[in-house]
Amino acid sequence: MSDVVTKIRRKLEEEIKTVEHELNLELPKELMKARAHGDLSENAEYKYAKERQSYLSAKLGQLQKRIADVSMLNLENLPVDRAGYGSRVWLLDVQKSSEVEYKLVTPEEADATNGLISTSSPIGKALLGRRVGDEIKVQTPAGSKEFELVRLRTIHEEA
Repeated sequence: MSDVVTKIRRKLEEEIKTVEHELNLELPKELMKARAHGDLSENAEYKYAKERQSYLSAKLGQLQKRIADVSMLNLENLPVDRAGYGSRVWLLDVQKSSEVEYKLVTPEEADATNGLISTSSPIGKALLGRRVGDEIKVQTPAGSKEFELVRLRTIHEEA
């Protein structure tokens, strides 16, 4: 199960490298070029580069915090009888009378079209700690949804 944490860390580290490259190599060149155009108060290129620099600095901080959070993730402490990270859940959509299947993953792994939903998404949050038979009501951007958890396979059963 530590392979999962390693994979997430690697993905975050790659993203950090990309952000650092742009922040430390590409943006300084753009700023120098923009400064050469003269008056900085009316220089759109300079203003854009400074805004981009602020954005990338904030993103770098978020990525570094995310790596620290992932490093503290202990998959052995996840519940064996309730939905949590890595669980595969089968839900009955009460309004549509149809079954949907999701796997609860980190935001970095999320891919809704393939049934991988983040534990920080509205549905993901609502599923955490739930057991088979629980009814779940959740407000999503698409409106209110009602589900019943009909089947559950935790990360411990997946391994």
